[in-house]
Amino acid sequence: MAWTASDPYNELPLLPPRVEIETKAVLKAAVEARAALAALDQASRRIPNPSVLINTIPVLEAQASSEIENIVTTTDELFRFAEDEDSAPEPATKETLRYRTALFTGWQAIQSRPLTVTTAVEVCTTIKRRQMDVRKLPGTIIANPATRSAIYTPPVGEKLIRDKLANWVDFVHGDHGLDPLVVMAVAHYQFEAIHPFEDGNGRTGRILNVLLLVEAGVLQLPVLFLSHYIIRNRDAYYSLLLDVTVKGSWEEWILFLLEGLRETALSTLHKIDAIAELQRNMRAVVREITPGGANADLLAVLFEQPYSRIKNVMERCRVSRPTATHWLNELVAVGALKDLKIGRDRLFINTAFLNVLVRDEDVAGRATEATLF
Repeated sequence: MAWTASDPYNELPLLPPRVEIETKAVLKAAVEARAALAALDQASRRIPNPSVLINTIPVLEAQASSEIENIVTTTDELFRFAEDEDSAPEPATKETLRYRTALFTGWQAIQSRPLTVTTAVEVCTTIKRRQMDVRKLPGTIIANPATRSAIYTPPVGEKLIRDKLANWVDFVHGDHGLDPLVVMAVAHYQFEAIHPFEDGNGRTGRILNVLLLVEAGVLQLPVLFLSHYIIRNRDAYYSLLLDVTVKGSWEEWILFLLEGLRETALSTLHKIDAIAELQRNMRAVVREITPGGANADLLAVLFEQPYSRIKNVMERCRVSRPTATHWLNELVAVGALKDLKIGRDRLFINTAFLNVLVRDEDVAGRATEATLF
């Protein structure tokens, strides 16, 4: 039966694809991507406090992934309310921060059991903040936002969808000898083509990407995300997804995602290098204002989030409010931090750190060297 955009794609082929997917070009690209990912993984293992990465980079991914779904918020809003998403005044900020929470939900899940359909359900449920499950009713369609004409109609029927998801899980964990990066690329297409939930499929699928890499041992920490790459190449992303459906163009799709992995790994690696340099510089400043040398706990507070509060320093460093206030004021006085008063709350901003987090990295070379002030 010929594929038609307006008809449910119940004939979506099972995995693995019945064509050669590890072509010469794909294998070459996979080697390059694996090298970049290995360098990123080593850098993430070297950083003294992994919370610096775990608490910040997923926020940036949450922002980018949500932007793909036209949920737009600012980095400033996200980091200001990162400690308490429910206190955020804007619904878009709350929903974006739930993406980060969903990532942690999935990451914790695969620590104790293999990635399954249940993992995807838990991730999507956290994103949407209501119980999600496999679609039971027809009517889901992916349409052109301007013309409302159908671009793609996913399979319908709960049993059929569950059968295709079971095949997806079998492929992810299969003994087929495929490179884990190629498995991720193929699995990402298939998950998006199955489109198992009424909503949240794109964000869930992008979280599953990094969980697959962690589960496969390619990465130790979930600190690599493709959403910025997808935003920069949005038209190509959707076009290549559709080309797999219409033309069976697996090689082009896999090459696209492998290049995204390579570029994103190098970009994240550059950020980690710059953050490490900022930490070294800040440690010298902290040493001057705290008794007994550098205060590792204070340094941790300043880099686990770019926004700090007096209570954060009090709790982490186990000091009184006057002492915490004095330390932060000293850092403001020398220009290491900036302060911002919002109502009765006072925020202390590590602006150099924030700038490194949000800037675009030049993966062809190196970004401008980070400075403290």
